[in-house]
Amino acid sequence: MRTYRGKIALAIVLSALLAAKGRAASRTHIISFGKWTSATWLATENDKPMIMKVRPLIIDGRIREYVLGLPHDVTDRLFVARRAFRVNDSLTEDSTPQWQWQRGGWLLVDRTTGRVSSINLPEFDTFYSTASWYRDYVAYCGVSDDGKNTYAMVAQIGRRKPVLKKPLSNSGVIESGPDSGCVTPSWQRTPVRVSFETADGGKQTFAIRGHVVDMVNDDEEEEGSK
Repeated sequence: MRTYRGKIALAIVLSALLAAKGRAASRTHIISFGKWTSATWLATENDKPMIMKVRPLIIDGRIREYVLGLPHDVTDRLFVARRAFRVNDSLTEDSTPQWQWQRGGWLLVDRTTGRVSSINLPEFDTFYSTASWYRDYVAYCGVSDDGKNTYAMVAQIGRRKPVLKKPLSNSGVIESGPDSGCVTPSWQRTPVRVSFETADGGKQTFAIRGHVVDMVNDDEEEEGSK
């Protein structure tokens, strides 16, 4: 009799645990942004301090990350935002930490699960590159490790290799200021195209069809704009 009652009690406990686990897995996450704050950004040791606006990304009442700029909705479930973070710039002889704000890459946020993950953008330079989003595509000017070459880049969320990587200039980054790799790429719909314009006046336009990319010449671009 005791064994039978023990089995019933165990079954009740297991049922309660499974029900609790199911409720925890299906609970809704609350995602919001905090207030904007002015942060001092020292891009390099030779630059003058600049001011950038940052705000916290809050999930279920806890600060998960700090972001800058406006987010981009990829779907009704996913959105992206650019990360900002503080790095400890102190030396061993410093008695207190010396925190400095820096710009980071892009984050992918899932509203359903509350998960925040980093997006891998090949050749993306946190100082020189500026990103332009359309659907789940992002266009930006990539910069080589030595700074001597710039590329027209298009990446897609969930895809490891870039959809597009074409040389833009082999004269390197002309300007030394932030986001100066090239002019912010511009998108158009129907057909989907993206245009890149370098700081020295060059321009290239590409048609995007899934993972297939075709370069558009000037005549085709004029016909598409009529």
